[in-house]
Amino acid sequence: MIRLDLSREPRWLDLGYGVRLRVGPLTTALMAAARSDPTVTSLPEGASNETIAVVMAKALARLVVEDWEGVGDADGNPVPVTPEGIDALLDILPLFEAFQLRYVSKGLLLEAEKNGSAPLPNGISAGASSIADPAMSAQGAPAASAHPS
Repeated sequence: MIRLDLSREPRWLDLGYGVRLRVGPLTTALMAAARSDPTVTSLPEGASNETIAVVMAKALARLVVEDWEGVGDADGNPVPVTPEGIDALLDILPLFEAFQLRYVSKGLLLEAEKNGSAPLPNGISAGASSIADPAMSAQGAPAASAHPS
């Protein structure tokens, strides 16, 4: 079941290490805009999945991050949100991973669900094909042979 959050209000996203981002809701329009960002569209053909993930996350973050807490300059003075600052923040691996997990993945999970198969009804093997002997009928009796003996 998909639970709709109809609130369009920004919310605080905790990335850990004392860093919080105030982000707008993740929408289809934002994902499309991030995919159209020049940094994404200029990626070379054959770019690795890791490179694509980083560039896409930064493009999305530049669109959705409205404010932050716990981000400062080299002297510890708070700095304003800027596109360059967002990119630098996401160059810190644990913060990038937290952003991916707590924000980006929610949109990607829904994307994957619509492109994948329906969930299996009962466990990982419930949708598996039968490996029963084809010589047995549905009632468990030997099926008539196509080759006479």
